[in-house]
Amino acid sequence: MRKDKKQVIGDEISDEWVKLFLGPEPADDTPPSLHKLVKAYRGLRLDDFERFIAFFVEAGHDLGARDAQGNDFVALVADQPQAQPYIELIEKARA
Repeated sequence: MRKDKKQVIGDEISDEWVKLFLGPEPADDTPPSLHKLVKAYRGLRLDDFERFIAFFVEAGHDLGARDAQGNDFVALVADQPQAQPYIELIEKARA
């Protein structure tokens, strides 16, 4: 593949599909905002997660939501190998 070409894996995801990640509610005492962020992290590619964050903030959700142990999204995913670019998007959105 040429260096100036971006590899695309899978089909483009519509905004409506990305917004579906705003819907899931937790089955336990996890704050809904934190639950939605983790679900989106697990289910979306980086570019789609970036779009999700814009919809998430627009809908009034909390990027700094914490669970009962005081963990926010960054604390929950920081030890995962692919998490750093997602964490950077969250930190950028918080600024």
